[in-house]
Amino acid sequence: MNARARALSIFQNMKLTRSFVGLSAAALAVAAAIVVAHHAASAVENGPAIRVDSTPINRDVRSGNSYSPIVKKIAPSVVNIYSTRFVKQRLYRNPWSQFFPDPSDDGREITSRDNWLGSGMIVTPDGYILTANHVVEGADEIKVAIQNDKTEYAAKVIGLDPPTDVAILKIEAKNLPAVTLGDSDQLEVGDVVLAIGNPFGIGQTVTRGIISALGRSLSDPNDFNAYRRRQYEDFIQTDAAINQGNSGGALVDAEGRLIGINDAIVSPSGASAGIGFAVPINLARSVMEGFFNGGKVARGFLGIDLQDIDAGLARGFGAPSANGALVTEVGPDSPAAKAGVMSGDVIVAVNDKEITGADNLIVTVSQLHPGSQAKLKIYRNGTPKTMVVTLGEKPGTTRALAKPSVLPVNEKPKADALDGVGVEDFTANDLKGAIVTDVNGGSNAYDAGLRRRDVIVEINHQPIASADDAVKLGHAARSQDILLKIWRPMRGGGVTRFVSVDNTKRTK
Repeated sequence: MNARARALSIFQNMKLTRSFVGLSAAALAVAAAIVVAHHAASAVENGPAIRVDSTPINRDVRSGNSYSPIVKKIAPSVVNIYSTRFVKQRLYRNPWSQFFPDPSDDGREITSRDNWLGSGMIVTPDGYILTANHVVEGADEIKVAIQNDKTEYAAKVIGLDPPTDVAILKIEAKNLPAVTLGDSDQLEVGDVVLAIGNPFGIGQTVTRGIISALGRSLSDPNDFNAYRRRQYEDFIQTDAAINQGNSGGALVDAEGRLIGINDAIVSPSGASAGIGFAVPINLARSVMEGFFNGGKVARGFLGIDLQDIDAGLARGFGAPSANGALVTEVGPDSPAAKAGVMSGDVIVAVNDKEITGADNLIVTVSQLHPGSQAKLKIYRNGTPKTMVVTLGEKPGTTRALAKPSVLPVNEKPKADALDGVGVEDFTANDLKGAIVTDVNGGSNAYDAGLRRRDVIVEINHQPIASADDAVKLGHAARSQDILLKIWRPMRGGGVTRFVSVDNTKRTK
């Protein structure tokens, strides 16, 4: 089984084991000017404040008795992300009607709600969130839960970049604990790292490991056409335990700086097997800066096809080692062709940065600005050469979304606590209320835990004596959260419970 087949996305269609509801709306915030701290590698010209620290890590051997100071530093910046997709399905009285049209059986459409789970990091005090694209892509609703006060915010999508699996969200809040970004180009195999996220929805969890490898790709190296499907794979590999729900979460160094976004695992069982992958933060930063500066991710472009080389190819093409990328084709009138690059050249460095393979070269060039000059060090028939290429812009530019894909946080609640719920009068002994006869699987009430045969006895602390009372109070409620007091029959009696229904979610 090849690596691509074995690579399992951490963030799978995972049903939450309990309901999550919004707790508050946030105050409006205005993006601040860029403030870059400690040897910033680059700056966002017109975007929000992002802290970057590029100083090398202290690699002196330490006792390692506790990582508590690091966790205290970074944990408040890691958030839980809950995204919802509405799935519609048509049910027919006669199951054969979907294959053989029956005008008398037009079916009944029902909507179910799929809840997905992931993590993210606060990158600016005014509410920009960095996460993995697959955590939020296609979501109808997105909620972000802050660790410090357990507050949940509705989020809007600023930009999605599937080629790198990076996404930027925005919540309306102020004075948030923003993470400091590190420099993933300075990482070394063996460096200690911590992975922080919300695996399986059990709550924020920290695991420790080391960097196992750098520059990993999940593409099958034996696939001759792999280069045609390659995106931007330059993963950090770690043995820190990563599981479902960790996707989009933080991989941090021993100084508490963000150096990667947890993204995928290789596992025969679907649980952590000690082979996890994270998107390097420098790659994610280039995406963020693109969205912040002009609203698009414009990537450098050489116009060549590449493949990895081995010892035999290195000898055949006169390269000093198997590190580098072999040029197989050069596009006509491409930037590389204009600079004199030829098929059979082995590119071993770009702007004095060593190239380890084809994927590494693709990622390195993608982070350079179109129109800028790149110095290539190549070997041609055993002879080293240096040439300068003026980069073009790679086709298929990723652009920021023009408008939010979720309910704006400042929009007044429009839902109804009982939307999708059927009720009838209920009277038994001393108990009066409205018994639930049906609950739509896509309703807010179902998501909160309301079920058939539950008896609603209060709505927002007001007693319910009949189904009409329940319907009237449900329609009239305008608070973000609607509190239901219910009686649930059980064997030998029943129990009283409270259910909080999110009144800001759109019911479909």
